Amino acid sequence: MRRREFLKTAAIGAAAAAFPAVLHSATSRRGQPNVLFISVDDMNTDGTLWGGTGPQTPYLGRLAQRGVRFSRNYCQYPLCNPSRSSLMTGFRPERTQVFGNGRHFRASLPDVVTLPQLFKNHGYFSARVGKIYHYDNPGGIGTNGLDDAPSWNEVLNPIGCDRTQLMEHAINYTPTHPLGFSISLYADPTGRDEDYTDGMVASNAIRLLEQHRGEPFFLGVGFFKPHCPHIVPQKYFDLYPENSIDVPEMPPNYRDTVPSGALGSTIPWPNFGVTREQARAVKRAYYAATSFVDAQIGRVLAALDRLELRENTIVVFWSDHGFHVGDHGLWHKESCFEQSARVPLIVAAPGVAAAAQPCPRIVEHVNIFPTVAELAGLELPAKLDGVSLRPLLDNPLAPWDRPAFTQRDKNAKNGIPIGHSVRTERWRYTQWDEGRKGEELYDHESDPGEMRNLATDPGHAPVVAELTRLIRQNWPGRSQG
Repeated sequence: MRRREFLKTAAIGAAAAAFPAVLHSATSRRGQPNVLFISVDDMNTDGTLWGGTGPQTPYLGRLAQRGVRFSRNYCQYPLCNPSRSSLMTGFRPERTQVFGNGRHFRASLPDVVTLPQLFKNHGYFSARVGKIYHYDNPGGIGTNGLDDAPSWNEVLNPIGCDRTQLMEHAINYTPTHPLGFSISLYADPTGRDEDYTDGMVASNAIRLLEQHRGEPFFLGVGFFKPHCPHIVPQKYFDLYPENSIDVPEMPPNYRDTVPSGALGSTIPWPNFGVTREQARAVKRAYYAATSFVDAQIGRVLAALDRLELRENTIVVFWSDHGFHVGDHGLWHKESCFEQSARVPLIVAAPGVAAAAQPCPRIVEHVNIFPTVAELAGLELPAKLDGVSLRPLLDNPLAPWDRPAFTQRDKNAKNGIPIGHSVRTERWRYTQWDEGRKGEELYDHESDPGEMRNLATDPGHAPVVAELTRLIRQNWPGRSQG
């Protein structure tokens, strides 16, 4: 099947029927808007919806047609637990004290009110299906993971054939790495979407929508793909011919142009030492997994329409962080490059004036909490680190002069120092160990791929000075020496 046929195919689209053109909402009690809070794991912005040339996501595209697509949204930390903890509390990592995948934010913030907990406290039915807070993926599928009990009235933890039956079939090109941090794939020749974990997540979410359509609800729907291992039905691989996938080769001297911390997340570098052919095969599998999860999201959105809930439901779609698929010679996340820090975000809500318009402004994950609360008319529980995106929902080109901040903690094992990065409309600037272990400066007007480090160019010293000021302003507790 050719890629352009994906937008027309009935075979895959049968599970996610086209959205009706005219809807009549079933208003929930007291006129309160519902919230459908959809997350995915490790989805980057390679897709055509985000201006790339990679995977097509037509069902997310339909959501974007009735909402605002934030084309330059950034996570606070490019790793699952720190990112999700920050987003769900509205606090940056310095306040959550979550810098890795093993710590729960309530160890530092026992009384914090999370986003779903805020709605629960206001009488909403609050439920989670799948991964909203951190799970080990795939090992934690079917468990509560690092869930947060005060956030929910009900939780469901589906576990499908991709976890129970098919992992033993996965081809792992990095056998020294566990499957959850590997370069691995399996194209299932006979599998049905509904038998996979994410297919079950969609089915359970639809059931909850049906059961609670008559009351205000906050429903978190957390999908596990496109996180590795990339195990999905063969039909999604067929969307991407093998010869259509490319993995860039790095220039011979590229490693010498950036600080060592910039490339420290992928050892051995480049590409964990796999061959170019293996890297291309797994990048194709990543695209296939992205299209698979898009189809499951489509099923949930179609149910929202079938139940006449669209006009009274705030829909938020987000990924926890980006994902490298060979750019810079990197795989996975945990870098301060654009590909790891930039994250998909769509917000569709009743009364939003700018539906179907993309927003090019620089925004952050910490903006999501205050945005959803304001859209629902709820008072914020505490002073959050973000601000509401409501002005950009009404006018995506409205004045907006707020940078985005992304960081990653040191990793003694890999020799990676602490990294602090700031993204403005034009520039990305990163300091490693407060600049002692190197700096990076990229001009996104001329170098959107961030391949030419300008940090040591004397002509850009004023830019470096201004961006250093922003970093010190955002991380005031760091050493200045």
